Amino acid sequence: MTLDLLSVSFATMSSNVPTAPSASPPDPPQEQCASNVAFLLHAVSILLVYGRHLVDTIRQRATTPHFNAIAACFGTANLSTILAHLNRGVRRAEALQRVLLAREAAGRDIDFVERRTSAPEPPPAPAAAERPLPITRERRPSRSRPAGWDDPELFMPTLEDLERQVRRRPIGRTICDICLDLAVVPGLCHSRFWNELFDIMNWFGGGNSVDRLMRTKARRREAFANQQDRIRGANWDWVNIPRDALRNVLGFFIGEPPVNPLDQAAAIATAPP
Repeated sequence: MTLDLLSVSFATMSSNVPTAPSASPPDPPQEQCASNVAFLLHAVSILLVYGRHLVDTIRQRATTPHFNAIAACFGTANLSTILAHLNRGVRRAEALQRVLLAREAAGRDIDFVERRTSAPEPPPAPAAAERPLPITRERRPSRSRPAGWDDPELFMPTLEDLERQVRRRPIGRTICDICLDLAVVPGLCHSRFWNELFDIMNWFGGGNSVDRLMRTKARRREAFANQQDRIRGANWDWVNIPRDALRNVLGFFIGEPPVNPLDQAAAIATAPP
């Protein structure tokens, strides 16, 4: 593949990346569910169903000519890498679900997190003849982490590890981490469900999670393109695949009941005339 084609592909990809479902974020979803915990549990349950479905079908899907449309979202066609991320994403979603169910059982809801806005810079301090030197504190060394702690192929955290992490982090950040492991991107989602995820990452302490998700998506697609460029006769249909074609490849949009298109094809092939 030529450099010019790659440049055009990446330019098209970047121009079509939706960083938000609308020009400005919608109001917090206060009336969709009885509580914020119920709203969050609904989103987590959809992510769990999707993640488990992909774990069960990814090997079968890898034999199809359009598998690259899914693999590009992971940044690699290596099945062991994809499965490691899928398994960690499912485990992370299970940990979040356990924490939310415990809060629901205790009758404790989750509040929205006030979004930070950039404040104007303070005026410079007046000059002084003498100023006391700032007090410097010695930084404590951080606790050592296992080698490859952020690579699920090298280190797979336990459900208990992830549950402790979920309790320390904002919900929006955890949802972003789940989406990254499951390679959930707007193009694969039903628009209503993507809006749901967008709301969570904006109103439950996600910080810059949406931006992080979209930047990771772009990096993964570029890495996948570089990987495919080294393969003679590689299939490049995934670069500009239309949204409707993506739905046909996956069999559904995330947020809809999962369907394996290969099962449908088999059923049609074996159906009586």
